[in-house]
Amino acid sequence: MYVDNNWTPVTGDELLGFLEMANPIAGGKYKTNPQTTKVDYRFLPFYDQEVAMIRVKDPAWTPANLFIYYITHQGNLYWLNGTSPPIHEINAKAPVRITDDNVLDYLRFFCFFVRGDEGPFLIAESPNDPYLPKNVDERTRSVIEGTIRPASYEGKNDKGFFLCDAVVFYSNALFIANFAVQPGGMIEMLDDDPIAADLSVKVDAPVS
Repeated sequence: MYVDNNWTPVTGDELLGFLEMANPIAGGKYKTNPQTTKVDYRFLPFYDQEVAMIRVKDPAWTPANLFIYYITHQGNLYWLNGTSPPIHEINAKAPVRITDDNVLDYLRFFCFFVRGDEGPFLIAESPNDPYLPKNVDERTRSVIEGTIRPASYEGKNDKGFFLCDAVVFYSNALFIANFAVQPGGMIEMLDDDPIAADLSVKVDAPVS
């Protein structure tokens, strides 16, 4: 999910201001420290106004691979805690503007941050995705790398919904899924066909 280099570090007075406003973060679960906490931001392309996503990380937190994410809009912070309400709220307020060009970005974003009991629905497109499990046996690596592929946009249906296909890595399984993305930001999984189940690894990308 957003594994490119479009993140910009927050430093100096801006960092201090953010930490003062947000600390303790994630509903009061985690403390921040100006000396150790790293904060980055990037803008999201599928909103009509300037909407930024903020990523927060501190080496003192447990687990070690925990990142806390927020969306910020007009001075308000919305914690992306693995549930859909924060996204639907910002979709209505900003509002969201999904197009042929950004629908796959939105699909990646939504499926990563709206989670099931076993974690994210990772849109698995490249072996270089840092959220793919790393320490895997050769057979599992071969299955994963032989299955994943770039997500694709397939056009609109008669309701004006954006149709997309993608390989999804959820829990310890891979499957091909067909999605319908509504202009207002709701996503429906129309169909899913299992490719590989009972893998020896899972996607491990905590956000809360």
